[in-house]
Amino acid sequence: MLELKNLTKKVGNAFHIKDVSLKMEKGSLNVLLGPTLSGKTSLMRLMAGLDRPSSGQILMNGKDVIGVPVQKRNIAMVYQQFINYPAMTVYENIASPMRVQKTDPKIIDEKVRKAAELMKLTPYLERTPLNLSGGQQQRTALARALVKNAELVLLDEPLANLDYKLREELRVELPRIFSETGAIFVYATTEPQEALLLGGQTATLHQGTLTQFADTIEIYNEPKNLITAQTFSDPPMNIIPLEKKGKKLAYGANQTAIPKGALNLTDASYKIGIRPHHVFLDKPDANSLKLDGIVSTTEITGSESFIHVRINDLDVVALVHGVHRVDIGEPITVYLDQSKFFIFDDAENLMCAPEMMEA
Repeated sequence: MLELKNLTKKVGNAFHIKDVSLKMEKGSLNVLLGPTLSGKTSLMRLMAGLDRPSSGQILMNGKDVIGVPVQKRNIAMVYQQFINYPAMTVYENIASPMRVQKTDPKIIDEKVRKAAELMKLTPYLERTPLNLSGGQQQRTALARALVKNAELVLLDEPLANLDYKLREELRVELPRIFSETGAIFVYATTEPQEALLLGGQTATLHQGTLTQFADTIEIYNEPKNLITAQTFSDPPMNIIPLEKKGKKLAYGANQTAIPKGALNLTDASYKIGIRPHHVFLDKPDANSLKLDGIVSTTEITGSESFIHVRINDLDVVALVHGVHRVDIGEPITVYLDQSKFFIFDDAENLMCAPEMMEA
């Protein structure tokens, strides 16, 4: 088990990591999710022993490993920017950790070829990294981590440089492969969708602070605060101020029945959080919240359209299927599915989630 206790890393007056506590069990998949500069890489470097924390403890199987050199730790780490030995062939790059461990040559050959087949590197085993594409070099680094049989595997956005098809294949395969080794698997990403695809547990990070750590789907369904909800929403979650008065929800000139499950909230000011794919151009049901605004911009991806709507001083994004051609400045009505509302109080703590409303 890997346990971080009140881990802090301070550089000058700036906190890179602040008071982070986590427990990761043997054979577990753990995702670090957060935007750029949220602290994912800083936290991984502390886990690996590449950096020393300002305070706190890092326990591996109950033993504090702070100060133990990287070379004496049984870990493997793969960065987004791949690192390979340029003078070695792909075969020798993959085999290198087993050579250091003095593994039997027959076992080395078997594991190298198995990893190469998985990473689609078999035709390139006799090439050197400089004669490979960027994606092939990244796969070589992943294969080397795979055969090392490490206790702790740290992957820092490892699939970012790969083509879409291979990235999707490896997202499915990697958790299964590493879990079979019994390693603690830590995977950093900026993409909420990738965290959901990987599953396991997720730690959401914001400016070096841990905001939540739980089963991935649990955080997605019930983020405990607004910052976690925003971290786990791509495109960003829409935030709309509201006022609860009796059995009515007031937003601007609009009045509508308060959603089921939120009736027990006291009369006060709150914030609605709603993901863009629950904002519609057509009215989904009689209890939907209607908002009138002006189109500010449209992004068409082919299968989906992102429609940005300006409503007074508020921006709302609708993610709708198909191609929708609307002109900038055109009046538009959008409908919010109230059954999908997340409701946060003034302190931005979760008060009501869709899962609660259905109860």
